Amino acid sequence: MKVIVVEDNKKSKKNKNSEIEYRLNLFLEWLIYMFGYALVLIITSNLFRSLYVENFWYGFLAAIIIFVLNKTVKPVLVTITLPLIGMSLGLFYFVINVFILLLVNLILGKHFYMTGFLSPFVVSIFISLMNVLMESLIIKPLIERCKK
Repeated sequence: MKVIVVEDNKKSKKNKNSEIEYRLNLFLEWLIYMFGYALVLIITSNLFRSLYVENFWYGFLAAIIIFVLNKTVKPVLVTITLPLIGMSLGLFYFVINVFILLLVNLILGKHFYMTGFLSPFVVSIFISLMNVLMESLIIKPLIERCKK
């Protein structure tokens, strides 16, 4: 017994278009976050002497590394430290962001560095605020507009 599946051309084209739209949405989300992270890093490096970013391109590279670490390492850290996050009413989450920034500091070396604990803490607060603002003001409306 043979089963032959015949796809309707209209459905196939619709699936391809939705896949292209999905990939475009992911790319736009990534690009928006990269520029947001780079902007936060550049602005805070101008505000604080204890944070140094060599130029915009190293800021953008640091933003890419932060994004990758946020998608890979951060969920593991959040899962491990969930009791601490709960006991501190979410304030320990900033410490996880500081840890991510210190990892970026180790990766980029002399092109991006931070000294002390206060400047990474302030940068992590700014990054968290930027994430909330980007998600609510840009990403969600963009996704909703693309769904329609």
